[in-house]
Amino acid sequence: LLPGCELTASTKSYTFQVDEEDDSDHILALSVVCLTDGAKDECNVVEVVGRNHENQEIAVPVANLKLSCQPLLSLDNFKLQPPVTFRLAAGSGPVHLAGWHRIMNREDASFEEDDDLSEEDEEELPPIMPAKK
Repeated sequence: LLPGCELTASTKSYTFQVDEEDDSDHILALSVVCLTDGAKDECNVVEVVGRNHENQEIAVPVANLKLSCQPLLSLDNFKLQPPVTFRLAAGSGPVHLAGWHRIMNREDASFEEDDDLSEEDEEELPPIMPAKK
């Protein structure tokens, strides 16, 4: 989980980054963005700031929360590549962000195909038959 990741009027951004010397692949997934106690009935826009394939900074709004109509948004594990910054672009919050961080060692992530399988080991599927009326 992202511990203590809350955006407010005084703390408008949170950056998640990993050690540059780390050889592992990191995946950060954003699950839920929600208003917490003390939020006003105003629009609170949360942006994700990252880098595109040309290494240019881009900011994408991912949530627009308002206490009276949408205090919570599920992002279904929106996957991001660190480093990434979450920024409160509008509103005063507080907005809480929750998600998870997965670390995969590159040697564990490599898949070598097993060429030792013979055709006899493969399961044959029956042919597809047309549906009966």
